[in-house]
Amino acid sequence: MAEQRVVLTFQRWQLDQPIVYRLVKDFDLVTNILQAKVTAEEGRMSLGLSGLEQNVEAGIKWLREQKVTVEPLATGLSVNRDSCVDCGACTAVCPTGALVCDDATEWGLDYVEDKCILCLACVPACPVRAIEETS
Repeated sequence: MAEQRVVLTFQRWQLDQPIVYRLVKDFDLVTNILQAKVTAEEGRMSLGLSGLEQNVEAGIKWLREQKVTVEPLATGLSVNRDSCVDCGACTAVCPTGALVCDDATEWGLDYVEDKCILCLACVPACPVRAIEETS
């Protein structure tokens, strides 16, 4: 079984296309939508894909043929402890509780990597830009 996490970017003319459905139906892939944001101009989706390696590769090739931008998802998150002011702004947008202000650390910010799905909602939420994606 192969697994890949990717970020898909769709243009306006692609927003009404059943792209995720086609990945499931035509390429026998299991999909896990980690995050999605759709506006009138563009759609962006973080997606986990798993299945046979050749099916994952064929599905990604098909996406590119459909003019969907496919980029690898960040592989990690980094919190710069020198810049972080433990304000907790990132905890408000973290859907999994991977970022918490914990009384065990005198209400300092804790990052629980195992809970993180790399949705990256915390990156723009940080007022001092102490959180960044790593690859």
